[in-house]
Amino acid sequence: MNLKKLLPQLASNIIDAGFHESPKEIQTLSLPKIKGGADVFGIAPENEGKSTAIAIGVIQQLKEPFEEAPRAIIITSTKEKAFELEEAIQHLSNRCQLRTFVAFDQGILQYQKDEIYDGLDILICTPKRLMELVNINGIPMTKVKMLIVDNAETVITNTHHAIIYRIADGLKNPQVLFFANKWHQSFNTVEDRIMKNPFVFEIQ
Repeated sequence: MNLKKLLPQLASNIIDAGFHESPKEIQTLSLPKIKGGADVFGIAPENEGKSTAIAIGVIQQLKEPFEEAPRAIIITSTKEKAFELEEAIQHLSNRCQLRTFVAFDQGILQYQKDEIYDGLDILICTPKRLMELVNINGIPMTKVKMLIVDNAETVITNTHHAIIYRIADGLKNPQVLFFANKWHQSFNTVEDRIMKNPFVFEIQ
């Protein structure tokens, strides 16, 4: 992991967390491409550093708080995964002060909408709640520049692919990142429909 090419405050947080000492392969491969603005598929087994790669990539791209509307939307499979990812982002962005919020199925919809409109940089959502928020115009989309799907092989199944395509179709030239434990056949459709010449990194 080349810390010299990252934001100084982010690099300091990575050093404090000890992630620079033994970076995971998925991080070493994917982060330079994310930093360069490319679309990416990151495929690696559980506990191989995908959440940290997402956190570092999003922080590097957003850099600092800006206005009220979210600039990154992260979709993940469960409430528990969403809060784990928020913790990882907060841990690595304490010097950057990026604002995060988690919206999940069991939460009060109107409260979550109000919190989103109060101002944040990164919205982390479960698929069903994201669809519900979109249906009530609960998310301002004008500033969104990144769409990330974590645990993508789970999220893409059933009807959840619909919200991914709906969000992507409503954005202007977003950077799209998919991270998964394994490749799913639906990713071929994702690549054709919403990605721009993505880099695929698959770690066994």
